[in-house]
Amino acid sequence: MELRTIGNRSVSAIGLGGMPMSIEGRPDEARSVATVHAALDAGVTLIDTADAYHRDAAEVGHNEELVARALRGWGGDASQVLVATKGGHLRPGDGTWTQDGRPEHLKQAAKASAQRLGVEAIGLYQFHRPDPSVPYADSIGALVELLDEGVIQQAGISNADVDQIDEANEVLGGRLASVQNQFSPRFRSSLDELRHCAEIGVAFLPWSPLGGIARAAELGSAHGAFGRVAERHGVSPQQVTLAWELALAPVVVPIPGASRPASIADSARSAELELTADELAELSAS
Repeated sequence: MELRTIGNRSVSAIGLGGMPMSIEGRPDEARSVATVHAALDAGVTLIDTADAYHRDAAEVGHNEELVARALRGWGGDASQVLVATKGGHLRPGDGTWTQDGRPEHLKQAAKASAQRLGVEAIGLYQFHRPDPSVPYADSIGALVELLDEGVIQQAGISNADVDQIDEANEVLGGRLASVQNQFSPRFRSSLDELRHCAEIGVAFLPWSPLGGIARAAELGSAHGAFGRVAERHGVSPQQVTLAWELALAPVVVPIPGASRPASIADSARSAELELTADELAELSAS
């Protein structure tokens, strides 16, 4: 598979988002492990998780532990797989999401994530979402301390605007490795952040790149151009969507969520799909 860069690491152009395997409506563990293994077999070397990817209040880190078990049980060499996790988001167990961007929380959360993942240092740790009650620079300062202490190898942010990207990179002394924002044919308001990341050479990781768990299946009908281009190539609209996102900038690394082996295998093939300039223009204009 084509490789792209996150900080000082080379990763597959398509990653795997772990959230659907751990929140409401999740499959059984056997299918989730099979999904992770299918991704690895297809050449995926980036797995995105978070301590908040769980359903019940008492199972913080459910997805991190699942990913770690799946990696240990895979028959191949998992040493080159970059597991990216996040902290700063919380799930009380009632279906809601809250924030805690206090430096003391982020430092404690990162160390707990490292323990669940079974690593001495997390390959990529991302501040999950800004906390309105905490100065952004203070939250990012915790990432600086985690880097300097060797708890994490690289630092990223998520759900950030252009000003926050620049502030984070400044606080980190130019060491910002990634920005993870929502981006898809349905949700394009992060295009400015994507372009800014391309300008400064920071990886941009679209989350929900297919429009979200509930909408991914109807992508071709909801966004006609993607369905039409898919028909021309004899592939799924999901493949076309990911190929379009990859073509937007060399820093883009989509992380489609999956809970079935077939879906991540299909997504992985998008890295090989070549779209014409006219098709890319058609998709961008739709």
